[in-house]
Amino acid sequence: MGNRISKVYTRTGDNGTTGIGDGSRIEKDNPRIIAIGALDELNSHLGLLLCEPLPEQIRQILLSIQHELFDAGGELSLPGSNIITARHVEKLEHWLDTLNEFLQPLREFILPGGTRAAAISHIARSHCRRCETLLVTAARTESINRETLKFINRLSDLLFVIARYLNHDSKQADIFWRKDQITHTTKN
Repeated sequence: MGNRISKVYTRTGDNGTTGIGDGSRIEKDNPRIIAIGALDELNSHLGLLLCEPLPEQIRQILLSIQHELFDAGGELSLPGSNIITARHVEKLEHWLDTLNEFLQPLREFILPGGTRAAAISHIARSHCRRCETLLVTAARTESINRETLKFINRLSDLLFVIARYLNHDSKQADIFWRKDQITHTTKN
C-alpha cells in the first residue's frame, strides 16, 4: 500500500470548509465537524494518560478505546455510516463492571485528583461529557449513530471508574467533596 497522506497541507480548507468522507465539503463550524474535533481532543487526552505509568489492564483498555474513538470520528466523517455498534457499548459496560468490583461504593461526590494519572483520566472524563453534548447538538440536524451516543455516554462513566481505579491501585484515597467547605460571599 502506498502513502495515504503525502502532504499534511492541501490549502483546500483555506476558505473555511473541510472535506468529509463522502467527498463533499462542509463548513468547519458545522456541528458534525465540531464533534469530530472534540473526539480528536478526547483521544489526545487518552494519549497523554497513556504516557503515565499504568497497570497493563488499563493500558490495554485505553488503547482499545483510542482505536474506537478514531473509528467514531471516521463514522462522523462519513454521513450515514455506522461503525460503532452495541458490541462496543457492551465492551465498555463489561470493563466498567470489572473495574468497579475493586472499588468501594461511593457515598459522597469526589473531586478530580489523587494521582497524576487519575487526574488526567478525570480531564478525559470531563472532556468526554463535552463530546456527548456536542454529539447531541449535532444529532439535531445531522444523522448521528445512536450507538455512538451510547458509547460516549458509557465512556465518560468508564473514565470516572478508571480514575478511581488508578487511585486505588496507587493506594491513593479519593478526594471527597465536603459541602461544609463551601464559602459564601456577600455583597457589600
